[in-house]
Amino acid sequence: MIRVGITGGIGSGKSRVSCYWASRFALPLINLDQICRELLAPGEPGWLALSRALPDTFFLQDGSLDRKQLRTALFAEPRFRHKVDGLLHPLARTCMQRKVSQAGARVVLIEIPLLLEAGWEREVDRVVLVFAHDAARIQRVSQRDAVTRREAQQAIAAQADLASKIYAADHVIDNGGPWADTCLQIRHLGRLYV
Repeated sequence: MIRVGITGGIGSGKSRVSCYWASRFALPLINLDQICRELLAPGEPGWLALSRALPDTFFLQDGSLDRKQLRTALFAEPRFRHKVDGLLHPLARTCMQRKVSQAGARVVLIEIPLLLEAGWEREVDRVVLVFAHDAARIQRVSQRDAVTRREAQQAIAAQADLASKIYAADHVIDNGGPWADTCLQIRHLGRLYV
C-alpha cells in the first residue's frame, strides 16, 4: 500500500485537489478534517476531551462545540492551539490509521492539513504539498469561512510558512493559477502511482 499524504496551508485548495485526484483515479480518500468533525460531534471522544478541558463558553446551548469561537482562539493563541492539538491529534491519528487499514487499496490518498506541523510524516509514504500564493489563499478563506481579510491573514500566519514546507514534500502542486492547470498537474502526478 502507498499512503499519499496531501497537505497545504489553509486556503491552498488541498480539498479540491484531493477530491479531483481521488475521483479521477478511483482512489479512496481519507480526510482528516472530516475525521475531526466526527470526533467533535456531541458525545464523541474529541468532544468529550474538549468538554473536560475547555470552559463552557466554547459550547453552544445545545451542547455542541462553538466552532467559530474555537477557530478564533486556535488562530489567535499558540498555547491554546497546542493544548487542543494535544487532545485531538492522538484521537484523529488512531481513527485515520484504522481507516487506512480498512481501505483495501494499493494507493490511498490522505488529506492531512497539518501533516508537517503535527510531525505525521511517518504516517505516509509520500508527501504532496498543495501550494497557492497568499493573495489567493486570503480570498478563498475570506469567502469560504465568511471572515474578514484580517482574520484570514491571521489564520494563514498561524500555520507554518508554505515555502518551508516545499522542502519537506516529495511533490508540489501549484494551485494558484487556473484550475485546468492544476488538473493537468494532478493527472501527471496521479499516473506515477497507478
